[in-house]
This record gives sequence, structure tokens and C-alpha cells, in this order.
Amino acid sequence: MTAKQGFFSRIKALDLWQKTLFATALAERMLPNYLLFAELTEAEEADKVVTQLDMLWQSLYSKDIRLNYERMLNQLEERMPDPQVHEFYGVYPASDALMAISTILTALQQKVEADLVNISKLSSSTVAAFIEATEQPEFEDDDALDEFVFSHPLMQEERGLQSELLTLVETLSRKDVDAIKGLRKELREEGVSNIGVSLSEE
Repeated sequence: MTAKQGFFSRIKALDLWQKTLFATALAERMLPNYLLFAELTEAEEADKVVTQLDMLWQSLYSKDIRLNYERMLNQLEERMPDPQVHEFYGVYPASDALMAISTILTALQQKVEADLVNISKLSSSTVAAFIEATEQPEFEDDDALDEFVFSHPLMQEERGLQSELLTLVETLSRKDVDAIKGLRKELREEGVSNIGVSLSEE
């Protein structure tokens, strides 16, 4: 549900570094979903998730960064929200955000590039599930539901951002340090998630 035909073929055509950058940028955009959940539930050490994402970003432009995959994955698992404990919708997009980071780390650890492509689908599925949960549309068939979700402004925004991001990533390499830092800064300062969650008090 993300974009025009050929979109995933373009992602698959990226090299490992570009796939990682694309996936990390999408995970950054999903991060506020977890941070809001952590704030509402007073979860401990939520800042460690931010630190992990920062380390992923740094590893994209600095060869001096060595990621301790096992330790990072264990920390994520410890912070994974439990739907049986927290009975409100925010637990699901929060879990998706941590799953995105976990998937990136696992893909890098096991050198499975195909898993990095799935971050695009995960982000879009978070948006689709949110639209269905908040709008609660009633349709007689799945095609009508899919059309409703696909044409929703949030999904249109998701598709547009992923398309713009992919176009940018296709032009970048590890040497483009300023561009990578600029992308992280832009996403972090905007602070709005793929489902419109913002931690801004304004």
C-alpha cells in the first residue's frame, strides 16, 4: 500500500547501506509512537530506545561506531509493550516502532538485506491499522475497505513521504555526512510520527 508500481523494486535495488538508511529514517518517523506510549505509561528508560536509534544513525556515516547487536536487541525486548498489560490502542503503534528498530538490528546482524525492505511495509501497516481503528469504517468487502484506507489523507501522506525519502536515499552514499545528519535532524525536530503523533506541547 505504499506507492506506485516499482516502488519495492527500487528499494530492493538499493545497496545494503542505502537500505539501512531508508529503514532507519522510517524508524525515526515511527519513534514518537513509542515515546508517547512510554510517557503515558511512565515506562522506565525509554531514552535508551532513542540512544539506540542515534547509534544506528551514527553507524551510517561513521565507521568507528560498532553496534552491540545482542545487547541492543535485549534492551528492545525488555521495553516491548505488552498488549495484555496495556489495554489501549497506543500499545500497537508503540510496538511497531520498536519492532522496526529490532528488525533493522537483526537484519544487520544476520546480514539479511531483504528484512530491511519490510520496514517500509511495517510503517504502512501501522498507518493502515490506525486508520481502521480510528475511523471504524464498515464495508461489505475487503476491496472497498482497502480503497478507503488507501485514499485516506494519512496514507497518502505516508506514501508521499516514503516516495520522497526513497528518491533522496537513491542519491546518497556514506560520504554524504551532512545530508545524513540533516535528514536525521529534520525528522527528529519535526517530531511527527507516521500516524500524526507529536510530542510537541504546542
